Amino acid sequence: MAAVGRHTHKSHKFNQNRLLATTFEAVKAWLPNLITLLNLFLGCVAAVMLFNSEWAFACILLIAALGADFLDGMVARALGVSNPLGKELDSLADMVSFGFLPGLIYYHLLYFRRSEVLPTAESSGFDELSLFGFSVTLFAAIRLGKFNIDERQTSGFIGLATPSSMLFAVGLLWIAKHDTWGLAEYVLQPGLLIPIIIGMSYIQIAELPMFSFKLQQMGWSGNEMRFIFAAVAIVGLIVIGLSALPFIILLYVLLNLGRAIGRKTKP
Repeated sequence: MAAVGRHTHKSHKFNQNRLLATTFEAVKAWLPNLITLLNLFLGCVAAVMLFNSEWAFACILLIAALGADFLDGMVARALGVSNPLGKELDSLADMVSFGFLPGLIYYHLLYFRRSEVLPTAESSGFDELSLFGFSVTLFAAIRLGKFNIDERQTSGFIGLATPSSMLFAVGLLWIAKHDTWGLAEYVLQPGLLIPIIIGMSYIQIAELPMFSFKLQQMGWSGNEMRFIFAAVAIVGLIVIGLSALPFIILLYVLLNLGRAIGRKTKP
């Protein structure tokens, strides 16, 4: 009987350990996906905040969504997990936070043409010209679809990544609400906004190679442009806050454009 009892105890302990191991593997496999869903949730809440005049909160939520987008991939690599579902969830979350939300921000900015105030939950209505802001959303969908099937974008990007497009839009909204350097008057002009929307739509699908911050090595050699750009971006954010974002993204585009032109002119 004692031997039977010991066997039963060992069998029960083995089953417990197997259950714990299975649970741990399931949690490990799903943790990156949960972070991706957090990105999606933050984007949804940011949309609600925009329509409730909580501009600063909406901007902060979108920055947090960007953090979640960066974190899910980092966690997946650290845990050594990867699955097709995670890739699809990532694109769907990005479509909301970095595709739909920039279009919604441009809608709000263009709405000023008619109402002289940014729309609120009470005042917002239908405005035909303002809908042009969602051009950025449509091109973001094309960009994300291309990214999923383009094997060239493993260490860099072809065209402007949707998170960068979102940061540009957040910066414009921040300038409009805080009138940074008196620029709100210009940022809210359709004559400037419409070319910006056209440019930001096109640059997302342009065949322009752009560097990412996926460092192959930590040294200075080979990463000079990345480190210099990061330093300039940090200084800009410290000095003028989120209002620096459009200028940072513009600098990023110009650096990559200059690099592409330099490569073409080399014999």
